Amino acid sequence: MKILHLALLTILLAPALPAAAQEYAVPYSGSPYKDIAELEENQILHLPTGIVVSFEQMIDTLSGSRVIYIGETHDNLEAHRVQLEVIRRLYRKFPGKISVGMEMFRRSARGDLERWHRGELSDKQFRKLFHKNWGPGYGLYQPIFEFLKEQGIPLVGLKSSRAMEQQFREKGPGEEGMPEIDEQDVYHREYSMALFGGNDTHTDVVSKPYLMLLLWEEAMADTVAGFLKDEANADRKLIVLAGGFHVQYGYGIPKRAFRRHPHNYSILLPVVTEVPKELKHREMKMKKVSIPLISADFGLKVAYKVPPSNKIRLGVFLEEADNGLKVLKVEKNSNASRMQIQAEDVLMTLDGQPVMDVEDLAAKLQKHDFGDSVRLTVQRGQETLEIEGTLQDPG
Repeated sequence: MKILHLALLTILLAPALPAAAQEYAVPYSGSPYKDIAELEENQILHLPTGIVVSFEQMIDTLSGSRVIYIGETHDNLEAHRVQLEVIRRLYRKFPGKISVGMEMFRRSARGDLERWHRGELSDKQFRKLFHKNWGPGYGLYQPIFEFLKEQGIPLVGLKSSRAMEQQFREKGPGEEGMPEIDEQDVYHREYSMALFGGNDTHTDVVSKPYLMLLLWEEAMADTVAGFLKDEANADRKLIVLAGGFHVQYGYGIPKRAFRRHPHNYSILLPVVTEVPKELKHREMKMKKVSIPLISADFGLKVAYKVPPSNKIRLGVFLEEADNGLKVLKVEKNSNASRMQIQAEDVLMTLDGQPVMDVEDLAAKLQKHDFGDSVRLTVQRGQETLEIEGTLQDPG
């Protein structure tokens, strides 16, 4: 349930507490001293003071923390660019002393992530692991994964396992093996209820998704605390990449990890203050809620950029095969039919690059435009064929 886009540029005016309607001059995206919307893109605001700082000054400040939380809007390429740059800079300052924890992997993936860190998992196997744990969207994180692999930076899965979630659905909190869950944070609850479109009078509608949200955050916090308590990590820092909702205001993962094991932490939010017209359909609408808290230590103003739509298509139905992608059906008057690709063919490479899965093929195609020539390596029965063609607009 990927519900958690960041709410955008709004002064939060609705009641924070059921008993008292108040207004707080702390906009979600900024500081009581300065509105981050006034900054240029890529400028950074220290939210508690309203002071604009350089990237290097921010890194120097973050360096004093044991855990650095970097929020994201999951589909925003700019948020992931910021995450990668922070990882690069901190790794440069603390080589061999950095680990990265991600919401996108479950705790049950620990063994596979350790194998990947040792170089025992192929790129294709790792992509499958990502899809199994999170779903589509590998390309959004690919530059981060490539840097982690290149530098030998360990990757930690934070999220609850599916088995834990199923047990939680059946038996609820408090069962053996479940993380301790705090339901008492009034600001977290009120904001979450607004997100789910309900309030405390709609308990039947929103209580189950809210409890599942709490399980996710408590499980991730428990993983963070476990990392910190492990003596093997005594001199390591943990950079946590998670949806902005889980780290904003500190009442999600950060507070819940601190409750288990007090430590220094910092929060960085890449903040979008204006959604482009063509992306308005992605903007989350929710009731405004007053939160008397600073949303993060730093806000970095970014644009909202998403991967290109799948404009370029071959026109085939595919399934994964051991050595590529098996063609199940070819659409009439498609690029594939013009290239004489047939059902049962296995697509192995595009322009000399192996195709890992359907998402990978689609991403590779989007690097082209109509009129470009492409070259496919195809296995047809016992033959390996090289097929070239020109990409056309199907109209």
